[in-house]
Amino acid sequence: MIQPSLSSYGLEGAPAPVVLDSASMKPDVILLLDSFFHILIWHGETIAEWRKAGYHEQPEYENLRLLLDAPVQEAQNLLVERMPVPRYIVCDQNGSQARFLVSKLNPSTSYNSANQYGGGEAVLTDDVNFHSFLAALSGLAVKGAS
Repeated sequence: MIQPSLSSYGLEGAPAPVVLDSASMKPDVILLLDSFFHILIWHGETIAEWRKAGYHEQPEYENLRLLLDAPVQEAQNLLVERMPVPRYIVCDQNGSQARFLVSKLNPSTSYNSANQYGGGEAVLTDDVNFHSFLAALSGLAVKGAS
């Protein structure tokens, strides 16, 4: 099985790989998901509002234009060298196409977890997060050994 890669682009620094977790979905970042069959660029709510307002077209916001162009350039590089050609998706936070990203992430911040793992968008799911699954599994392993 191919594990997807998730990269975060923000105003603070260089692009960095992040964990496939819903806590990575922050309003001030752009995420690039490469799941082999999908190349997805996700804009956080704040970044999407700035883009829609056209700030990136103004000369004093050159850093925002560079931030918006970086994941697009990386995605184009991935699309050129990949066979079969993956589906290319650009979406915003809470947009309909964001489901492709949300389906790949660990739901550590869901409607019933009260953001206990630090930020990120709440994922509407009844699935258990990976941390809770491992805790329950280790509890059963220890219980079964005694």
